[in-house]
Amino acid sequence: MAVPLTTLVEEADRYLGSAKIADYCPNGLQVEGRPQVMRIVSGVTASQALLDAAVEAQADLILVHHGYFWKGENPCITGMKQRRLKTLLKHDISLLAYHLPLDLHPDVGNNVQLARQLDITVEGPLDPNNPKVVGLVGSLAEPLSARDFARRVQEVMGREPLLIEGSEMIRRVGWCTGGGQGYIDNAIAVGVDLFLSGEASEQTFHSARENDISFIAAGHHATERYGVQALGDYLARRFALEHLFIDCPNPI
Repeated sequence: MAVPLTTLVEEADRYLGSAKIADYCPNGLQVEGRPQVMRIVSGVTASQALLDAAVEAQADLILVHHGYFWKGENPCITGMKQRRLKTLLKHDISLLAYHLPLDLHPDVGNNVQLARQLDITVEGPLDPNNPKVVGLVGSLAEPLSARDFARRVQEVMGREPLLIEGSEMIRRVGWCTGGGQGYIDNAIAVGVDLFLSGEASEQTFHSARENDISFIAAGHHATERYGVQALGDYLARRFALEHLFIDCPNPI
């Protein structure tokens, strides 16, 4: 059963509260395709690989976390950007993208969904006094060594994480999916034993080592696979649509 594109977009915008969240890109409908939607394909990033897979799957709409039209980028429609947009327009497929709204949502958000994957009990925001800090803090049911927790991450993510090992057992965890390594100092301030993000920077090592906490970089793509799947499942249930998550592997 098909649903009007406008109805689906309105519900996604409402559910995520995207109008209230300042971001680095437009959230919501980025490319308009056919007016009726029966099949959603979701993925982390609107790469050419995902677009081609969605065309093959006969998708009406592609739902992603990383879409297009980022602040500061060259606005010209050339090269890679031209090829991507041409694929969408040629096949009349819509592109629906949510960045920070999908990081922050308390149910389908990337950070909450990752906590469920890793069996972390969410306690609250990483910095309750600063809503611009995208991340959470929580606890494990039983203390683990840093290496044992890293093994859990590897089993869930399907890839070996980067581990900087501190001296303490892991009880309290702070985390931010994707490129959230800059929040390590916020995590240190609230007294976590381990901070987890998708990526690491050169200075991350020194912050972790000199403050004696553990740090894990589990992959930007890998840590952000779960929110878009959960949002796609929500929309599919809400409107009785087909939903297919397609994972285009990315080692970063």
